[in-house]
Amino acid sequence: MSDKPILLVLVGATAAGKTKAAIAVAQMLHTEIISCDSRQMYREMRIGTAVPDDEELSAVPHHFIGNLSIHDYYNVSMFEQECLALLDRLFMQHSVVIMTGGSGLYVDAVIRGIDDFPTVDADVRQTVAGWYETQGVEYLRRQLKMLDPEHFSRVDLSNHKRMMKAIEVCLQTGKPYSSFLTNIHRERPFNTVKIMLNRPREELFERINLRTTQMMNVGLLQEAERLYPFRHLNALNTVGYKELFDYMDGVHDLDTAITLIQRNTRRYAKRQLTWFARDTEMEWIHPEELSAKMTYHFFDYPLPNL
Repeated sequence: MSDKPILLVLVGATAAGKTKAAIAVAQMLHTEIISCDSRQMYREMRIGTAVPDDEELSAVPHHFIGNLSIHDYYNVSMFEQECLALLDRLFMQHSVVIMTGGSGLYVDAVIRGIDDFPTVDADVRQTVAGWYETQGVEYLRRQLKMLDPEHFSRVDLSNHKRMMKAIEVCLQTGKPYSSFLTNIHRERPFNTVKIMLNRPREELFERINLRTTQMMNVGLLQEAERLYPFRHLNALNTVGYKELFDYMDGVHDLDTAITLIQRNTRRYAKRQLTWFARDTEMEWIHPEELSAKMTYHFFDYPLPNL
């Protein structure tokens, strides 16, 4: 693979077992972990985003966990720049660095690069957010169709956040959002090994249901209650919190909220699987097979059972 350092990417759907696997591999390789989970960055959202516990965080150096507040503005382009700068430093000490998480767009940004979009002023973002809050998703569709018919024909029209981003860029620049989509694959000063930790659907869904119960047992409801005053923030438009906010608003009872968290997490996992399936270079393996895979790639002794 040449003399370049290696970025080992361990991705997977939520609840697949990425945290345990990444820590075990990092300990064997004496390296560090970069999180590419776009929600674990928010320090106020520990339980609902399954942040590694204190023991896990102390076992191996972790980066991009709890580094932001829910009140901070952040985007994938900022992550790309900060992560690449961090990798430059880490590769001076380690020949292999691990990146793990389930946010596919963040993974792609680091590996391939993303298109350079202009910075959007806060007032423009506020304007578009106001349109969505007061007039709904159908108004966003009409605006996007008028501003950028080409992107309108391709975008997921049920995803209001993606439409809002496109509209913001159109308003900020006076140019169609699609004109910024060049899809240029940027060269990186490292090689990449990409592994998708995959489990049979029934096994994965059972783990999701169990983890939701465990989150409730350790205080997810109380965490959501503390965050309720800030429920309008984009960071909190997240499975696990939205359903509990509805419970607090009297939309449904607590048992229903828990059932909806489990259902919506399963749906989110399906979307993650679909995203990573696009990458033909991704090796899909069960976590229990990771030991043999890592032995083949990096070292001559097996990992402990995962």
